[in-house]
Amino acid sequence: MDQKIKAFTLNEMLVVLLITSLVVGMAYSVLRLVQLQMQGISGNYERNTELNLLRQSLWVDFNQCDRIWFDPSKNELVMANELKQTIYLFQEDEVIKDRDTFSVKITSLDRYFNGKMTGFGEIDALDLYTSKELGDKRIFVFKRNATTTYMNQ
Repeated sequence: MDQKIKAFTLNEMLVVLLITSLVVGMAYSVLRLVQLQMQGISGNYERNTELNLLRQSLWVDFNQCDRIWFDPSKNELVMANELKQTIYLFQEDEVIKDRDTFSVKITSLDRYFNGKMTGFGEIDALDLYTSKELGDKRIFVFKRNATTTYMNQ
């Protein structure tokens, strides 16, 4: 008497291998899409963080300094008070402040003094616009002028 061994046929094994390879292929495709999405989120987070750090640094320095000047020939913003002097250098793709470098591309840089746009000299407000890569964001910082500002004019 012949005993049969329970087993799968070759056709059944091929179908299982085919289905398994399809599922694994789809899983890798989904994994790649998730990785691309995470890289995009990470890039946006880094750009926004850099922009927020620049905004915060400008805001703190604007409100700690008594006098602020802008020199368009050097593209330089100089802030001073009785204790220290801080210089911001606006370059093509970055803003440099002492040892800090902010990777922010500025497309427009408007300066104001007493509510009027000015090209150079003392300022009390700064209006920056970033590039399209950063989402055309705006940074506006200002300070209240002390009486010494008006006395020194």
